[in-house]
Amino acid sequence: MPRTFTLASRTSQLAQIQTNIVLETLQDAYPVSDSNPIFTTSFMATAGDKNQSQALYLIGGKALWTKELEVALKEHHVDMLVHSLKDVPTTLPDGCVLGAILEREDPVDSLVVKQGKEWKTLDDLPVGSVVGTSSVRRVAQLKRKYPYLKFLDVRGNLNTRMAKLDADDGPYAALVLAKAGMVRLGMGGRITSDITPPTLYHAVSQGALGVEIRSDDIEAIELCKKLTHRETSWKCRAERACLRVLEGGCSVPVGVSSGLTGTPGEEVLTLTGCVTGIDGKEHVQHILAEMVTSVEEAERVGEKLAKILIETGAKKILEDINIDRDRRVREAKASEDVNAIEQR
Repeated sequence: MPRTFTLASRTSQLAQIQTNIVLETLQDAYPVSDSNPIFTTSFMATAGDKNQSQALYLIGGKALWTKELEVALKEHHVDMLVHSLKDVPTTLPDGCVLGAILEREDPVDSLVVKQGKEWKTLDDLPVGSVVGTSSVRRVAQLKRKYPYLKFLDVRGNLNTRMAKLDADDGPYAALVLAKAGMVRLGMGGRITSDITPPTLYHAVSQGALGVEIRSDDIEAIELCKKLTHRETSWKCRAERACLRVLEGGCSVPVGVSSGLTGTPGEEVLTLTGCVTGIDGKEHVQHILAEMVTSVEEAERVGEKLAKILIETGAKKILEDINIDRDRRVREAKASEDVNAIEQR
């Protein structure tokens, strides 16, 4: 009997759309027959979905979005996990591997302005305007050019965040969101402008979908070969290698941009990376361009870039960020304790 493969992801509308993209790609590659595998889906809430009140900066790293899914994978309840690759830790649990990286959507961040307003770009926003984003990376970089704007955390799935933006009594003049998610949700028409480098470098692997599988699942490994987009894979794995060396998480202000040009065997990978202090005042940036002939060489470019960033000031910035996070976590916990006592 043909094997049934269960593709799993989070319960959000975007996660389900992304899972169906992978599902349809596999179904196209393996039409229904007596011998081809069968594909189905399963969705579950993760810790990141359940905690919608605290800032991501304070409640943990990327495992918030993947841990429960990985437990189901390792226990053979599901067979393939579909992730927004930017949410996937750069080091996976034992027994799990990144089997495929699909062709990337445009990885840039975009500005979405409150409905009814005529502003088009960040430059148009009045002094003191509130911009919503849950990303420390975005806030850190944007503070460099727009110190007169205010940045306020905004959580929830895209539909929830858009509702908060458009609410008559809402504080937000605009949101900064990943363009890929807006496009996949059919909301691309709400984007008022893209925010491109050098103003804002995007998150590692932003815009790409990743498929996580068990490392000993030979059949799944073969299926993933039908999903992988080589150019996207090389660029994203280089970006992830850079982040892995920097030991950054989803709430660490590491931005990147990458390009792959030339013909196979003579391709040049160009990778830019930057690390920015939370207040936007400290910023370290570097660019590398090297010929690569394999994905392993692409990863080494990422590792090399990270080491250069560390040697030229990123280490101190990241240390300061960790100190700031620890302080704010203690303050948040103390505030929770006080509230609990007062409510007794």
